[in-house]
Amino acid sequence: MTRSVWKGPFIDGSVLKKSDSMVKSGKNGIIKTWSRRSTILPQFVGQTFGVYNGHKFIPVLVKEDMVGHKFGEFSPTRTFNGHGGDKKVG
Repeated sequence: MTRSVWKGPFIDGSVLKKSDSMVKSGKNGIIKTWSRRSTILPQFVGQTFGVYNGHKFIPVLVKEDMVGHKFGEFSPTRTFNGHGGDKKVG
């Protein structure tokens, strides 16, 4: 089920505050965030966020196509090592 339209998108306050301070200072660094559930807003376009995946921070450069999605969608938490099957030894 999706979020109600009248509530608006969810964005963690710390992410918004860090983004605004980065824009005001004019610096172009990585903004670290643990909030994978926050929605990407149009004002984040062009900024780089370090999204934590439980192990390390994955750099995510926000583009226009990403607006409306969540940060967690661009930082995978699991590594796929292939299916079982016949392993060749030797």
